[in-house]
Amino acid sequence: MTLIELDHVNFRYPQAQSTALTDISLTIEEGERVAVVGANGSGKTTLGRLLNALYLPESGQVSIAGMDTRRMELHRVIRQVVGMVFQNPEDQLVAAVVEEDAAFGLENLGVPTLEMRRRVDEVLHTFDLWEHRQRPPHLLSSGQMQRLALAGVLVVEPRVVVFDETTAMLDPAGRRTVMARMDELHQRGATLIAITHFMGEAARCERVVVLDHGRVALDGTPAQVFADAERLAALGLHLPPAADLAQRLRLALPDLPLGILNTAELLAALPNYRGGPAQDLLREDLNVADAPVPVEMLRAEELGYVYLKGTPLAHRALQGVDLNVKTGVVHGLAGATGSGKSTLLQHLNGLLLPQEGRVRVGPYRLEDPKVDRYAVRRLAGLAFQNPDMQLFETFVGDEIAFGPRQDQLSRDEIRARVRWAMEQVGLDFESYKDRRSFALSGGERKKVALASILARKPEILLLDEPMAGLDPRSRGELLAALRRLTILGLTIVISSHQMDDLAGFVDEASVLAHGQNAFAGSVGEVFEREDELLAIGLEAPVAARAALELRRKGWPLAPGLVTPDALLAGLAAIGQGVR
Repeated sequence: MTLIELDHVNFRYPQAQSTALTDISLTIEEGERVAVVGANGSGKTTLGRLLNALYLPESGQVSIAGMDTRRMELHRVIRQVVGMVFQNPEDQLVAAVVEEDAAFGLENLGVPTLEMRRRVDEVLHTFDLWEHRQRPPHLLSSGQMQRLALAGVLVVEPRVVVFDETTAMLDPAGRRTVMARMDELHQRGATLIAITHFMGEAARCERVVVLDHGRVALDGTPAQVFADAERLAALGLHLPPAADLAQRLRLALPDLPLGILNTAELLAALPNYRGGPAQDLLREDLNVADAPVPVEMLRAEELGYVYLKGTPLAHRALQGVDLNVKTGVVHGLAGATGSGKSTLLQHLNGLLLPQEGRVRVGPYRLEDPKVDRYAVRRLAGLAFQNPDMQLFETFVGDEIAFGPRQDQLSRDEIRARVRWAMEQVGLDFESYKDRRSFALSGGERKKVALASILARKPEILLLDEPMAGLDPRSRGELLAALRRLTILGLTIVISSHQMDDLAGFVDEASVLAHGQNAFAGSVGEVFEREDELLAIGLEAPVAARAALELRRKGWPLAPGLVTPDALLAGLAAIGQGVR
């Protein structure tokens, strides 16, 4: 039975020069599980909002269970059929307390009190929000707010659920919870539409629709869509991580089967070692005799912080945290949602001052009540996890120029700074400088926020989940730009839930758990601790998991292989040594 039908749909935002969606025709059957993917700005969120009548087509028709979304009197019924979890969770959190927000939809539907209580309690436990049920939603971390938004939709049990980048701000454990809940909903017959930049999540669906500049570019099964890596790359997308690694590993392991899409399939397909006598290879130490001696740039000692200290809503975010970062180093912060990463970063540029312990940023000691916090923020720029928290100018160019204007640069210097910063994050100067900031996609706004920090040329760059919400091509472009900045000697501290992104970029990493240090070390040392990462809600990079599995199957691989390039080099070294 056809549940959703779009017939030659066009949509244009007010005052926009071009359409956001052009001639879209799609049908989705009851019970289907469909992924919608595409580069930032391709129209994914716009499509999702057409499905529950938040947006109405400029031309063409959208029908939900036979109901035309242009009929205003049907909107209440349509939105009971189609529930949507927004890309930005704060857009749909409405109550003053977590449990009241989760119950909001049920109250509007007139669900009896006892049944409402049962459902709310169940969903709060499912999404690990039970302990926070009496807290205001705005005091949650971004990941916790995302889980609350998801809970508020799923508790209503709609026939169709549209997930708009629902897992972008979640840690791996949170994503696994969402995936398990999606599996459960699908088994019950719900129709699921997952708008996502995670190709691994798309591969779990029965069907994948690829949008490109507002048009349908591909539509088929995951096996069909992910069979052409070059076509995907042209559309700004990548293969799922496991599929990409499998494709690359076939250079060294040619018998790996085709069609691998997920990590479980990849690990199961890895062969046993059949070469010569297995002798562990040692990690080669780099010759650093001529390298400059690094200078300590950031230090936190016994750092502790409690939000709303002294009130009934007091919540300890950090306890006894130590951190040491030297000049020119890229340092990763990993940890589950609510582990304290954002709170730690906000201490490193003086947005928060230490309640306990000590923090030093360059020459500035933040426990000193007379510290020049403006100078601290000039030295250390922070890009927030949610870009909307730091965007305030109407136009993109003015937003990025705001910082340089405070430094009293000339008009030409400001323009050059803005152009340079936009180029670093992959935004074309002429195309974006006069666009309205809040008319951009979520990923584009994140790029603008980062460019506004870079435009001030800080010596330290603090990045809070910079990859969340970016399409695969944009993530690659941003990482490449950040690598160029490290060549200039910039010190970078980056937090992320994406272990694969961190593994290929950072030099060293610290892992936080429940506001405390868990462990730290070089990137190879940290991301090989598979069981410990899993225990605190994280997940080792796919390449690191493949390397560990190969070692279990007898391969004498060197330690510390946590990226595809390193793993291929390790396999090549074995091949040269035994043949």
